[in-house]
Amino acid sequence: MDLENQKRVLDLSEKLGKENVVVVLGTSEAESAGLTAETVTAGDPTFAGPLAGVSLGLKVYHIFELKDSVDASVYDEQCGMMEMVLDVDAINSEVKSIREQFCQFND
Repeated sequence: MDLENQKRVLDLSEKLGKENVVVVLGTSEAESAGLTAETVTAGDPTFAGPLAGVSLGLKVYHIFELKDSVDASVYDEQCGMMEMVLDVDAINSEVKSIREQFCQFND
């Protein structure tokens, strides 16, 4: 997650309250999804950005995890092709693992 997006997430969580922010990821690899999920929950693991040492504990999901919550035609148009070529199970598992470890808010 780049520094500008870290700042946006931090600002939104301060403005709206951490309990009211949900981060939806669209990364294409499990490792990058995990790093981004960790950044918005436990803090930036690289200690390079505005979220370095900042544990927001935000709810975080990958868009693949939310498939049943999105209009089917929109999901198919925006995510359908990627769902066929990416390792959806690995991505979902990684994000879920980080969420279970560091999320401070229940669904």
